[in-house]
Amino acid sequence: MKERTLAILKPDCIRKNLQGKVINHLLKEGFNIIGMKMVKLTKETAGEFYTVHKERPFYADLVNFMTESRVIPMALERENAVAELRKVIGATDPAEAEEGTIRKLYADSKEQNIIHASDSLENAGIELNFFFSIRELIENL
Repeated sequence: MKERTLAILKPDCIRKNLQGKVINHLLKEGFNIIGMKMVKLTKETAGEFYTVHKERPFYADLVNFMTESRVIPMALERENAVAELRKVIGATDPAEAEEGTIRKLYADSKEQNIIHASDSLENAGIELNFFFSIRELIENL
């Protein structure tokens, strides 16, 4: 069944000018991009997006990192999109990620790991709505 999920190319991806390589990797894995934009998150918007982590010790660092420069949210679609994207990006810690995954190839650390991906179908819907209106998502023809 086709699903939609959210990916965000994080500030380290943009800083290292890897956005083209990461997008190409996703396309080669069969994802269709149905929405994409570049934004600069504020502390408030990043804090709201990551509110699920508010009580965790890394929350403040995460919000600071996600607001240090631009990010690229992308709405992606394919069969089993949520699970497949999680597999393609690899473990949060690039040292633990499987060979050939985005994080193994490009990430420097657990904190600066190139890309965010929704962790469930429910969260994918919430996260997509955070960044995109229905008018911004383009159906594949």
